[in-house]
Amino acid sequence: MAKLILNRLSKAFETGGRPAVNDVSLTVRDGGFLALLGPSGCGKTTVLRMIAGFEQPTDGSILLGDRVLADAGEMVAPEHRNMAMVFQSYALWPHMSVADNVGYPLKVRGVIGERRRKKIQEALASVRLEAYADRRPADLSGGQRQRVALARCLVTEPDVVLLDEPLANLDRHLRQEMEETFREFHTRSGATMIYVTHDQAEAMALATDVAVMSEGRLLQVASPQEIYARPEGRLVGGLVGQGAILRWPAASVDDRLLDWEALQQLLNNAHAADYADILVRPQDIEISADGMPATVTSVLFEGERYALKLALGDEQTLRAFSRLPVKVGDAVSIVIRSAWRL
Repeated sequence: MAKLILNRLSKAFETGGRPAVNDVSLTVRDGGFLALLGPSGCGKTTVLRMIAGFEQPTDGSILLGDRVLADAGEMVAPEHRNMAMVFQSYALWPHMSVADNVGYPLKVRGVIGERRRKKIQEALASVRLEAYADRRPADLSGGQRQRVALARCLVTEPDVVLLDEPLANLDRHLRQEMEETFREFHTRSGATMIYVTHDQAEAMALATDVAVMSEGRLLQVASPQEIYARPEGRLVGGLVGQGAILRWPAASVDDRLLDWEALQQLLNNAHAADYADILVRPQDIEISADGMPATVTSVLFEGERYALKLALGDEQTLRAFSRLPVKVGDAVSIVIRSAWRL
């Protein structure tokens, strides 16, 4: 297998119009699991469709190792890229059995007889559906249909597996179950996987790397831990996690990771024209008698804790957690244990 490289990739659907994808460059490491994360309309599905061969780039190129798959002048047909795609709608043939659906790519490639039967059996076993080989898709649950679509991918031993919001049609319980299936699938197949989603929890749970997009542009590529703890800019900071972004006196501080002592010093030495954006996560806020004043504006009981919205004196808002019950309108004092300057 080889690295998948997107080199200054762009796509405009109308001449002179605003590009759906604009100058995107990234390298998906061999065997990696990349999540393309962003809101609807940000260009992530267009990137996936260009990788699959369903759309041709307006500019830039796509390479798999040293092989050019597509650029503005020519492109390799989808069936010659050794890629497989899992769609949100499953895309199963309703008149075929589960085994025939899984084996269809082999049929197209001319694989027949005992070899075909063995590959189908192995693919179904990998997603724990051996007992369902003779059933039709209509007899299966949503999660089982998605497993059939995964098995159909695995049967061809693809270099790259593309997944276009495959969990969007499933309920929360099935999504959690399928996340584990995807992780097992990735480990077992060793394939490079690219997963499109607007759900940051899915991206964090599944991916080895997360690429955040907005308005056709790539904003940041990093591990889930790096994206969560050290996002670059307001858009990434606001998209990932439940943090709040505050305008805070910045002075001339060089540090980006700020503790409560540093935040207090900045607040006490405020210069009116010198402010920065800081990201504060709810788990880093502690209700404490020695903190700054805040007012509770919303309380949501989540079972093991209360999720709070707090208003500061300057009307900026924060999210926080509390194990003790509080009421809307209560005055509290808070300490910000950690913040990240964007």
